[in-house]
Amino acid sequence: MNEPASGYRRVAYFGGSFDPPHLGHLAVARAARDALELDAVLFAPVGAQPLKPQGSTASFEDRVAMTRLAIAGEPGCTLSLADAPRSSGEPNYTLETLERLRGELPAGCTLYCLMGADSFFGLRRWHRAAEIPFAAPLIVASRPGQPLEGLREALPEGLNLEPTGSWIRSGTEVCVYAVVNPAGDRAPFYLLPGLDVEISASEIRAQGHAAGQGETAREELLPGAVAAYVRDHGLYRQG
Repeated sequence: MNEPASGYRRVAYFGGSFDPPHLGHLAVARAARDALELDAVLFAPVGAQPLKPQGSTASFEDRVAMTRLAIAGEPGCTLSLADAPRSSGEPNYTLETLERLRGELPAGCTLYCLMGADSFFGLRRWHRAAEIPFAAPLIVASRPGQPLEGLREALPEGLNLEPTGSWIRSGTEVCVYAVVNPAGDRAPFYLLPGLDVEISASEIRAQGHAAGQGETAREELLPGAVAAYVRDHGLYRQG
C-alpha cells in the first residue's frame, strides 16, 4: 500500500533508510501503534537523504523489498513510497513529505511523525527543522534513562518542551509534552522513554563483513525473511 486507507484516523509516518529494516524498527512501530492507538504506521524508505550524500548501501529497490518483507503480517504496518527517489534527483525532505501526506489524508485524520532517538538527536540539522513538529506531532522512541535535557538540546533552536502529562497503554509508557516556538505556537510531542532498542543498521551492515559470525548475527537482529533476502542477494558483503 502506498497511501493510507480512507478509514484511517491516526497515521504515523515512519521514514528512514531501512538499510536494512531491523527488529529495532519493528519494536518502535509496535510500541507507537499500541500506545497511541494508531491505525497505521507508514514505513517509508527514503530515496535520497540530504545528510547522507554518499547514499545508502543497498539500492532503493532492495530496501523497499526488505521493508515489505519486514512488515508482512504486522498489523497496522504498511509500506509507503512517499519518499521514493525524485525524478529530478533532488533530495527528500521530511517536512515536504509530511506536508504532502497530510494533504492526501482524509478530513479528520491526524498525521504523526515517528522516529527513534538516534534520528531525533540529528533533528537540528534537518531542512526547516523548526517547522517539522508543527507539521506533524512527533513520536520519539527513546532509550531508557535518556535525560530530558538531552531531548531539549536536540530540538531546533528556539523550540522548547513543556511537560503536559503521561500514561501507560499496552505496557508502554507515554510522556506527553508540548513543543513551543517563539511565537507561542504549541504542538503535542510524545516520548516513549522505555524502549531498550539498541540495534543500529550500521552495526548490522558491519557484521555482514565479519567472517564466520555475520550470518548468525543477522539472523538475530533482522526479521527472518529480511535476513534471507540479505543472504540471497549478497548484500552488505565486503568487496
